[in-house]
Amino acid sequence: MKGEERAPLDGVLVVDKPRGPTSHDVVWRLRKALRTKRIGHAGTLDPMASGVLVILVGEGTKLGPYLTAQDKHYVTEVALGVGTNTLDAEGEVTETRALPGWLEEELAQLAQLSQLPKLTSEESALAAHEVAARAPRIAAALAAETARRAQVPPAHSAIKVDGQRSYALARAGKEVELAARDVEVRALGCTAVSTSPPALTLTLSVQKGYYVRSLARDLGEHLGVPAHLTALRRTASGRFTLDRALPPDAGADALRRALVPLVEAASLGLWIEQLTADGARRARLGQRLRPDDFTSPPRVDEGTDEPRAAAWIAPDGQLVAIGCARLDAEGALRISVLRGFSALSTDAAGAAPSAPFSALSGTSEAVSTETCAREEDTPTARAADEPDDEEG
Repeated sequence: MKGEERAPLDGVLVVDKPRGPTSHDVVWRLRKALRTKRIGHAGTLDPMASGVLVILVGEGTKLGPYLTAQDKHYVTEVALGVGTNTLDAEGEVTETRALPGWLEEELAQLAQLSQLPKLTSEESALAAHEVAARAPRIAAALAAETARRAQVPPAHSAIKVDGQRSYALARAGKEVELAARDVEVRALGCTAVSTSPPALTLTLSVQKGYYVRSLARDLGEHLGVPAHLTALRRTASGRFTLDRALPPDAGADALRRALVPLVEAASLGLWIEQLTADGARRARLGQRLRPDDFTSPPRVDEGTDEPRAAAWIAPDGQLVAIGCARLDAEGALRISVLRGFSALSTDAAGAAPSAPFSALSGTSEAVSTETCAREEDTPTARAADEPDDEEG
């Protein structure tokens, strides 16, 4: 009954999305479990994919543009010699091709290694050297993808082309040509090899906007064979990791207890700056602030197109606003509110944080102007088979 509805929830929840449902399905289930309307997510996962899905609840939806912009980390398996129309195992097989002898030999050589390179460490650098010696063409293909700075998204994606979704045009049999997008691969390594069926297990860390399905396609092109994803698991989204994730069906009480309060969530993606009592009042009114409205001078961006956002915290520990400090064209300091938060925002227990988080600090890996991925419609508002994009 409505009269039994608990106090509004504000914060971030980390769930371990299972393979099968869409990200929108997961949000819908959590909306019902938590009895809240204001809920969304910070980075979609395909139905085939599993792993970290950052859920934004209540005032936490305002953190969406900043948490969505963070790097994503994945483990994926790329099958070699078979291509599909969607570039993953959910699609129809469009091509099969026997592996050339040299590729079979390199896979066999890698399979003999007891330890393959992980993401950046001195040990992995030595292992990578051995991989390059045993499988030079595979190593070269991985190096080329690590260096990639422009990537063509899959035709089966939600990108709009002349007002229509690309996947709808592709399903209708129409040729879809999508423009390449700027991307950056922070790290890419091979952690396991299968010779039958032939496949590579990869770990990667990428910026937002990267399509892991496109990696399978492009890696296959380097190796001269069709390829597609057979598994994809997101192990981290920014600083939100699997070790703090709950299954979506964990139950309302467990989900509420696991809710990350606003200030802590903000600290995992933004700089933290402390306001004075007067500064907090001015920020809540949306007024331009002065340097003395902070307990220490705010960070100032000079000559950047997009200012570095910071989370502004009141003396009572509440998240007041997201703001920035920058120099204008005349060199004058401008301190402005980008997004305000309710003065009554609560944590999972329904109470404001009891102490300031003055020791917390963090950096945003990017500042995005995108809107939060908010979910207020039922899953039936989307086609049941509409693909979710696994953008990084």
